[in-house]
Amino acid sequence: MTLPVMEPDLWAAPDTLERWSRAVDEGPYASLCFGERVAFDNPETLTLLGAVSAWTSRVRLVTTVIVPQLHQPVPLAKALATADRLSRGRLTVGLGVGGREEDYRAAGSTYRQSYRTLTDLAEQVRAVWRDGTAGPPPLQDGGPPLLVGTMGPRTLRSAASWASGLAGVTLDLDVPAVSALYDVARSAWAEAGRPAPLLTTSFWVALSADRDAARAQVHRHLRHYMDWIPASLVDAMAPTTGFAGTPAELRDLLRRLEDAGTDEVHLIPTSSDVVLVDQVAELA
Repeated sequence: MTLPVMEPDLWAAPDTLERWSRAVDEGPYASLCFGERVAFDNPETLTLLGAVSAWTSRVRLVTTVIVPQLHQPVPLAKALATADRLSRGRLTVGLGVGGREEDYRAAGSTYRQSYRTLTDLAEQVRAVWRDGTAGPPPLQDGGPPLLVGTMGPRTLRSAASWASGLAGVTLDLDVPAVSALYDVARSAWAEAGRPAPLLTTSFWVALSADRDAARAQVHRHLRHYMDWIPASLVDAMAPTTGFAGTPAELRDLLRRLEDAGTDEVHLIPTSSDVVLVDQVAELA
């Protein structure tokens, strides 16, 4: 389950993130996830890692994803190693290039969507963990697992040398397309002599017996989150983006993704109402 960090009313109650974190930790979930933006009203990712480390004791903490180009490699490596210590070895780090130029500008970084740059930065972070340039050392041997956040086969293949798996996303819930990307990962990891990759995907979700209401909820969320593209484009993609339906329909989709070889599905809420955590726990 992903925290509702991109919701406009996230800060309306002071304990929303804590209530969500504790509910996920107490439920049947494998991971507690959240992503990064800079020029937005979401919480700062590395600060939030410290908080969720204290609010939880069981689930893995997964960043989906951090954009390393927005950080200096040594401070980033130190922060992630600290989070791995605070969480007692429960951290998994998703890394991606991101698609929002305003985040790069806000961070004082040059905008470049380069898989080679991502590979280089991943290797720099690992080098800090390995040589102790800036402690503490991570608790997990070799450092937290790194996942590559991408929908592109080329970037996925390039990550086989450093990543433990895929932090994927599906916009239109196309299970055969998700499965095809998994095949690319399995082949690339095998060719690199690496263990089989962890295969994850994610998508936005709204649960309701009233499908129109659920679809409207997804649409509202996308209008707020996707503020870097024209609203007309968001409106055009909203009818087919993410999941909007009943618990039974979500259960069927999860089974199909499981059959495709998915190790984990990271659901992205489109509301800050923590009832979603219990609803998904019940169907799981």
